[in-house]
Amino acid sequence: RLSRLPPTSTMSAAVLAGCPSLPTVAARPSARGTRRASPRCAVLRAAATADGDEPRPVQHVASSSRRTFFSTAFAASLSALLVESSSAYDTSPSRVAELSELADAALAPVLGELAAAAPGAEVYFGNGCFWGRQHEFVEAERKQGRSNDEVTSLVGYAGGLGLGAPSPKAGSTTAAAAAGKVCYYYGAVDTVYDRLGHGEGVRTSLSAGDSDAAVADLRLFSATYFKNFRKVRGFGMQRLDPQDAGPGYRNMIGLPGGMDSPLFGVIEAENVNGMKLVRGQGNAMKGNNASEDDVFNAVWIYDSDALPFYAAEVYHQFHDGMGYKFPEEYTAGLKRNALKRGLVKPTGCPEMRERSFAEFESIGA
Repeated sequence: RLSRLPPTSTMSAAVLAGCPSLPTVAARPSARGTRRASPRCAVLRAAATADGDEPRPVQHVASSSRRTFFSTAFAASLSALLVESSSAYDTSPSRVAELSELADAALAPVLGELAAAAPGAEVYFGNGCFWGRQHEFVEAERKQGRSNDEVTSLVGYAGGLGLGAPSPKAGSTTAAAAAGKVCYYYGAVDTVYDRLGHGEGVRTSLSAGDSDAAVADLRLFSATYFKNFRKVRGFGMQRLDPQDAGPGYRNMIGLPGGMDSPLFGVIEAENVNGMKLVRGQGNAMKGNNASEDDVFNAVWIYDSDALPFYAAEVYHQFHDGMGYKFPEEYTAGLKRNALKRGLVKPTGCPEMRERSFAEFESIGA
């Protein structure tokens, strides 16, 4: 990977002096404790390599796709463009400025794709019971300065190939999902989410209109997600609630374009646990057998355009955690706010009844 290219031993300090990281995708420690270099710095390193030096090997990752930030093809083409035939290094200020301009020009299409993809994008994350995860993503949104009126995190179901019976009230953000309903276990058998191949997850939205803010959102949401795992000796990373097992609780992330999205590089950078990120095609259930099961130490990556998110029932939104309670301003206040502004709405699925639930039903009506 371009981001792991080591610096050449004879590299000029003047060429690399002040080489900054990208403002929206800052370097983070990887799972092995090494820091990721920005693409711009990698370009300058390539330009500073003397003619005739053997290039150091680039590490490749299995299941590669169009990695916008760390493309080895990008590195190779720029190396050929920028490397001089002279064996001497030109460290003059004019040459350093020239290299910087060339690097910025080469990175412009990369940043352009990211700027186009990030603002307003919806991303969903799944790992275990969605009740506790929603609270964590709401708190992450608040860290980004969002008010209660701006919170977007919802619990729901995603990642399956099955679709339930049509429902005009389907609580989904996409036309594809609105064609049918996906329900919890209280619904008809042919609408139950895990029977349809779906898993529990939380969908949140990136900031609209500002690419830097949107990428900052995705970085924080991804970091929040990967913090919900712990290392089990001999096995790798396990989520914090392993008692919820099976394809309905599998680890998954859905984003527009999946692994081919410009946003995927941000998720890779936040994968500090070194978990395997696997391209998913959507889970299909055959009896109790899943085509994409609950896999230890791995995360399924889905294209949310092809595998949309289905909002869960009102009952599940802003719920207490499994075995622990959240403040009432979250379970009642924020839920009431979400109902009034239409973020939470009836899905056409049966609702679980609980104390004081009638109050929320009246608001929803």
